[in-house]
Order: sequence, then structure tokens, then C-alpha cells
Amino acid sequence: MSLVIKIRQITRDFRMGSEILHVLKGIDLDIERGEYVALMGPSGSGKSTLMNLLGCLDTPTSGSYELNGANVSKMSDDELAEIRNKEIGFVFQTFNLLPRTTALENVALPMIYAGVGKADRIKRAKEVLNDVGLADRMEHKPNELSGGQRQRVAVGRALVNKPSIILADEPTGNLDSKTSEEIMLLIDAIHQAGNTVIVVTHEEEVAQRAKRVIRLRDGMVETDTKMGQ
Repeated sequence: MSLVIKIRQITRDFRMGSEILHVLKGIDLDIERGEYVALMGPSGSGKSTLMNLLGCLDTPTSGSYELNGANVSKMSDDELAEIRNKEIGFVFQTFNLLPRTTALENVALPMIYAGVGKADRIKRAKEVLNDVGLADRMEHKPNELSGGQRQRVAVGRALVNKPSIILADEPTGNLDSKTSEEIMLLIDAIHQAGNTVIVVTHEEEVAQRAKRVIRLRDGMVETDTKMGQ
């Protein structure tokens, strides 16, 4: 068994004035390489906070988080930024694309931070845009693309550095049902290609596509279910 994520007794507190808010209350979690996991929970359950920790956008108050064997819970901001860029591909509900740059440039962006040379960046970005079905839209800017096409660009950008994990936060939140289905088929295919995929969602039909569903409530894991068992 090859663990990509190993979390032990993770807590996350936030100070609100004189009060301390305990958002995550001692979570244990193992995710194996190649798993397809949905993270669910009502508003205030801690799922966004956990997603930010998993994505190295935040660090825990206590507990340990190992990503590919490296203890990221103790890393500096610079080290976290490097891990994020190398190990984690993000897909956000709001796409988070740069408005004035083309689809190709948006997808190539993480490779600039990774120090990849220009020719290699362009070659890899073209490959990825081809994989997500946008070979004919490479020179289009986000405002010239539909919502579904923008999300495909975002998926391409997430894949470009060949990360250990794809983290998708409500990836269909801003899309109609037909486009949502297309994006989820794309995410299914990413998983089938061997990637570890974690989808944060409040939609049951999105969660049902995963092979494992983890439900949070009040900052703790309420249920952890392998699908089809």
C-alpha cells in the first residue's frame, strides 16, 4: 500500500476576537495513491478547511500531515509553495484563470514557477490542452470561452506538472448539468489514468462517482465509505 496522504490528529483553530474556533478536531486520514475520494459535509463541517490543509494552502494548529512521505505540517511558506506547485493540481469552482492570457499561457503558468524552459512549457501545455479537448482553443482568452471550456483549461493547468494529487473544489459549482457531466467525465478519466483525485462537493451525484466518500461533521470524520462495498 502506497500512501500519498497520511494525516494524524490534525486540528485547526481560528481566533475570532477573544474566542477560539475549533474547526477541525483531531482528524486521522490515509489516502492511497490512485484513490478517487469525495469529501462531503454541510456548511461549517470543516471540509473547506481540510481541503486547504490537504492542498498546503494552510498549516494545521496541531497534528501531522505527510504528503508523499514529507512532513508538510512543519514546512515554511516557501517550502509549501514549492510542494503545492509540484505535487498538487488544483481545480476551483471559480476557475481562477488569468483573464488577459490565452488558454495555452494559463496552462503553462505552473511550469514557469517550476523552472521549465519555454519550449518545453509550450510543448507540454499543448499536450495537456489536447488531452482536455481544447486543441482548437489554445489561443483563446478566458472571456472567449464558455464556462465548461474555462473549467477544462483549469483542469489542464492542474495536470500540467504531473502532480501527485488533483484537488477539485466544487468543480461543477458554476456549470449547468450538461457541462457538469462533461467535466466530471474528464475528472473520471484523470483518475482512470492513475491519478489520485480528491473532489470536495456538496452534490451527491458528483460524490457517487468517487470510489470512496468521506463525510465530515462538526470538524470530525463522521463516515468513511468505500463505494461498492
